Amino acid sequence: MDAIKEKLWPASAAAPLPFASSSPVEWVDFSQQSLAIAVVSIFFNPIFWNIAARSEYHNKVITKLALGNAYHGCYLLAITIFSLGILRDALYERAIRDQPSLDILTTPLAQTVAVALFATGNLLVVTSMWALGLTGTYLGDYFGILMDHKVESFPFNVTSAPMYYGSTMTFLGTAIWFGKPAGVLLTVQVLVVYLAALRFEDPFTSEIYAKRERQRAAEAKKKGK
Repeated sequence: MDAIKEKLWPASAAAPLPFASSSPVEWVDFSQQSLAIAVVSIFFNPIFWNIAARSEYHNKVITKLALGNAYHGCYLLAITIFSLGILRDALYERAIRDQPSLDILTTPLAQTVAVALFATGNLLVVTSMWALGLTGTYLGDYFGILMDHKVESFPFNVTSAPMYYGSTMTFLGTAIWFGKPAGVLLTVQVLVVYLAALRFEDPFTSEIYAKRERQRAAEAKKKGK
């Protein structure tokens, strides 16, 4: 036990706060600039990709930047979103490393839960990307690159938004692994931001496919005359 604690929380680092005798106001250090930067990053990413995707859908902004090739435009957006995600994750980890730890989150049981959350979350993210493909994952619908059928296999038979929920689980797993209440708080922000994004994305995406079906029905009706 002592060896595990030493590895996770070296002697040079502050000892975890005792849950029983510390106040919740001590669990998060709001004065840390790294925390504010992580908060901004978590807000920024979904706002950026929704604005970029809708600009593409309405005005073909990214396709024009890709010299008229919708696939290349989608790949460009994919690289951008992926890179921003890596940066956000790095800022998140930096932020929680600057924060106090809590002893109740540093127990072997908590560490086991952290590993389970991280593994399950990554499984949901990776399998959803595999099922959707690159263009399906990175908003190809907004470029006019539509899938033939709705994906209903795993993990979409478990949850309708496996990438968002899986990502949230990895954030929470990381927070618990490092024993950081601030990480748990940031994870709540991640979940709220993702749920808000879904309220914008799901109806819009559904309308894109509904429009295609209306066009197909109209074309079939014309051919039937």
